[in-house]
Amino acid sequence: LFTNTRNQAERWHQCLRYACPEMEDALALHHSAIDRSRREAIEAGVKEGSIRWVVCTSSLDLGVDFQPVEMVVQIGSAKNLARLLQRAGRSAHCPGGTSQVLFMPTNALELLEVSAMRRGLAAGLVEVRRPPEAPLDVLLQHLVTLACGPGFEALAEREALRRVWSYRHLDDDAWQWCLDFLEQGGSCLGAYPRYRKLERQPLDPELPDGAFRYVVREPAIARLHRLNVGTITADRSVTVRVQRGAVLGHVEETFMARLRPGDVFFFAGRSLEFVRLREMTALVKASKRQTRTVPAWGGGQMALSDLLAHHLREEVHRCAEGRLDSPELLALEPLLARQADLSLLPRRHETLLEVCRTREGSHLFLYPFEGRFVHEGLGFLWAMRLARHHSGTFTVSVNDHGFELLAAKGYPFDDLLQEHLGELLDDRALEADLEQAVHLSELCRRRFRSIAQVSGLVAGGLPGDRRSGGQLQISAALLFDVFQRHEPDNRLLAQARHEVVVEQLEVHRLRAALERIRSSQLRLERTLRPGPFAFPLLAERLNQRMSNESLLERLERLRTEALRAEGH
Repeated sequence: LFTNTRNQAERWHQCLRYACPEMEDALALHHSAIDRSRREAIEAGVKEGSIRWVVCTSSLDLGVDFQPVEMVVQIGSAKNLARLLQRAGRSAHCPGGTSQVLFMPTNALELLEVSAMRRGLAAGLVEVRRPPEAPLDVLLQHLVTLACGPGFEALAEREALRRVWSYRHLDDDAWQWCLDFLEQGGSCLGAYPRYRKLERQPLDPELPDGAFRYVVREPAIARLHRLNVGTITADRSVTVRVQRGAVLGHVEETFMARLRPGDVFFFAGRSLEFVRLREMTALVKASKRQTRTVPAWGGGQMALSDLLAHHLREEVHRCAEGRLDSPELLALEPLLARQADLSLLPRRHETLLEVCRTREGSHLFLYPFEGRFVHEGLGFLWAMRLARHHSGTFTVSVNDHGFELLAAKGYPFDDLLQEHLGELLDDRALEADLEQAVHLSELCRRRFRSIAQVSGLVAGGLPGDRRSGGQLQISAALLFDVFQRHEPDNRLLAQARHEVVVEQLEVHRLRAALERIRSSQLRLERTLRPGPFAFPLLAERLNQRMSNESLLERLERLRTEALRAEGH
């Protein structure tokens, strides 16, 4: 059973255990935060057939071959055709076998995505992989790694690097900047010996001005580099260990910091009581108390690929024309009819915009069907541009189908849309407005933390003396501030900004979405209450609020209020 996040995997495993206790001995949980020895034991159990059900994440969709697997279940949309193919291929992995995948949507509208996937796969479409363009943090780490061995000659290594796809366009200035940064510490860090990592060593000692290679200056630098090498970064993890027992896995430090002794949380398929935290190890013991507290890991969001987003809009167009020609669309017929009754179903050349008022306040819903990350950028961008003309406080909620802006009662969404729609869709000052809307400098600061770790500017320390996540964060933040003030053209700063703008905010897709919406017919619908398209956005917002009610209880209350308003 594939899920898209570790938190979701923990919750599904917990629900299956409680709902089907007879499956206890044949049910397992597998994700990257669980201790490696436990994961290997689960994989062995799957191969021999003793484990019949595994709730997992992407940790089991690459590089594995489990002959006994008969069927794959995808919880929610896979968001990506290539990912779906990879996961479906885990079943019937033998000559002549036919892979089977069963979808379990997390909301009804995900059936639109499933229908879009069905057509995309039938047409043989798969997303294009986009490798990173000349990431200098990886290059710096690579050069130090070479220098820890016999060293490297600059010209020969530069030509070798240009045969690597990601560095095929590496220019001489960037290459020389990397060498100077490692040899001299750049413009700001030259006074600190630990940042001057490399030195020149003549190939022939009798020719002082002859050819040379770069080698590591001190053994301590080489030792620290070897112990921190790698390109996968994350928040610092705390080891979870049973008292006088085995290690269960790792959770992020920020989650453990919120727990008090006696609190119960669910992790690695068990209910655990937190005992104490000592030296980055959380000691726990088994508990019979049930709990809804499950660790959440950063970086778990997945968004629709641009290819799948295009096909999703085509599915909505089919629905608007009444061509319900797939099992998923037929199953959605009652919901689609309700959406058409309350509002409308947008066609290919249309973009739907809904405005309504409830007891919560004034709502604006826009449905570009472009994916979560694009909608996040659009939502904050529109909120900032609307606030220029009429001040207000907005709550932004997004999913893969659209976004919601919630403002105070009486906020004049109608008037502002009529007067300033052109400005809302303008992309000429896109990056400047995004910088104001989403605190671009703070996003760059967070991305720089990972770049600083990969490039070796900050290190996790030596075994037995590991630095906490807070210490790493402070070190990276200090370097970020120093570079911004004294070396604003630092190429690692530029890389952080580029990765935030291109990869996280997906500005190229955001710009294309604005252009597509401008060229389409914008259909503004004033509805009496939020419709079916809006309901998942309401659920998304409710799920992020602190409450002593469960999400299911709050959604059921919303449903009851809607039925009462319709006279049922």
